[in-house]
Amino acid sequence: MGRSRYVITEPDKPHFLTWTVVEWLPVFTRQESVEILLESWRYQREHADLKLYGYVVLENHVHLAAQAPRLDKCVASFKSFTAGRLIALLQHYGAKTILKRLHFAKRKHKVDREHQFWQEGSHAELIFSDAMMREKLDYIHYNPVKRGFVDLPEHWRYSSARNYQGMEGLIEIDPWH
Repeated sequence: MGRSRYVITEPDKPHFLTWTVVEWLPVFTRQESVEILLESWRYQREHADLKLYGYVVLENHVHLAAQAPRLDKCVASFKSFTAGRLIALLQHYGAKTILKRLHFAKRKHKVDREHQFWQEGSHAELIFSDAMMREKLDYIHYNPVKRGFVDLPEHWRYSSARNYQGMEGLIEIDPWH
């Protein structure tokens, strides 16, 4: 049971999460696709008491630090909503190759859908201290730097690094003290 170690065991505590597109497909290369993620987080911040402490969206995966009264339900809702919207966006643009890969990645027993967008699981890691939160936020913000995309974390548009530098970000977050 490979997924069991990533279960959100304390759903009301802050967690570091990673969500990856199946086969590491580069889907988040257009602002429209990233906006679907941001829209979902805005909704959850308003309606599900999601505390979004930090995030980064790269071309094929997302890292975030977040907390909610039922983080497990927020994750399930987020993944379901965004998968549907992102698949519809890919269909709109006629992204046949990516859609074929998403269809191929769907497990046979999943008869409720045509495609699998996100890898199963959430790679959830409980954040149990201020020091660990700082470490995870640094990891999130320096990910695009480490990958050679930008020189400074705040230069990556799809990240909360700007918020922590006192700049306007693409979405409001809940800064960690």
